[in-house]
Amino acid sequence: MQKTYIIGLVLIVASVAVFISASGDVSTYASFNDAKSSGNRVKISGVLDLTKDMVYNPEKDPNYFSFFLEDMDGSINQVVLTKPKPQDFERSESVVVTGSMNDDVFVATEVLTKCPSKYKNEELMLQQDI
Repeated sequence: MQKTYIIGLVLIVASVAVFISASGDVSTYASFNDAKSSGNRVKISGVLDLTKDMVYNPEKDPNYFSFFLEDMDGSINQVVLTKPKPQDFERSESVVVTGSMNDDVFVATEVLTKCPSKYKNEELMLQQDI
């Protein structure tokens, strides 16, 4: 075989391997009930429940943050993040947590927040002018 065919074949195999490894992390959103029944690592999308207390004491343990999240099915569950509290967390419009259930607590290893747009007020003013 020629060198170009071997190099091309190696590149194709490497591309397929990268695609397969990247697609393993792609998942649909689950609910807290799904997480309880499956026991696997899942992603849950929801909104922060501001009526319940958030616990974060960086002097005692900077890698412990606890809050309550309401998923898209309306279930509210305690979430414990094993990382520091994200900046402007209270202002988030929606939250996506990745992790698994441990008894009745969802232990998150990652948290993504969608904060309100700083341009939202400008958009509203532009729409009123039209």
